[in-house]
Amino acid sequence: MMLFQDVARNVAEEALSEEKTLSVADLIISGGPGSIIIVLILFVLLFVALYIYFERMFAIKAASRIDKNFMNQIRDHVSNGKLEAGKNLCEQTDSPVARLIEKGISRVGKPLEDINKAIENAGTLEVYKLEKNVSILATVAGAAPMIGFLGTVIGMIIAFHEMASSGGQAEIGALASGIYTAMTTTVAGLIVGIIAYIGYNHLVVRTDKVVHQMEANAVEFLDLLNEPT
Repeated sequence: MMLFQDVARNVAEEALSEEKTLSVADLIISGGPGSIIIVLILFVLLFVALYIYFERMFAIKAASRIDKNFMNQIRDHVSNGKLEAGKNLCEQTDSPVARLIEKGISRVGKPLEDINKAIENAGTLEVYKLEKNVSILATVAGAAPMIGFLGTVIGMIIAFHEMASSGGQAEIGALASGIYTAMTTTVAGLIVGIIAYIGYNHLVVRTDKVVHQMEANAVEFLDLLNEPT
């Protein structure tokens, strides 16, 4: 009885020792050249998406920083007629709000409508700078799942080709390459697309906050010019 138990134990240990864990790399390689090429493309898109996300995040964060006393100082300079001091303060403050106010100060003396138009034009340029390359994230968010689904179609074509070539008697092992390609590329495409989509929407929200800040300060500056002297 003990002999049979020892034999069974040895067989179980050998089976466990021969069991292989499937890593991500093995999963990709098992899909064949089609899977490898598509996953590499998706990896490049993921790198591009992450680079743009973090680069824009730092840029937007820097643009949102402004001294709380900035507008109070501008109000004092403009009220006292010290326009040059106000412009110097704007030049020393590296932010979209400061550049808008500087554009407005440089137009002081002209009709209020002209000043407002100049600030709007400057604001359009600042928003363009904030949104630089953000549209690429939206493109990646839409393209990555489509590329993944392309891999799915290619994988299924490979699998059906194997079945057709063998007269419908193909073994599971012969179909594995096509199935691996279909599954791995779909998962990879969805992962990259989800990451890019979340990153894009987060940047849009952060950009909107900066734009709101710009608009609020521009309105405050125009109200200052419209105050009776």
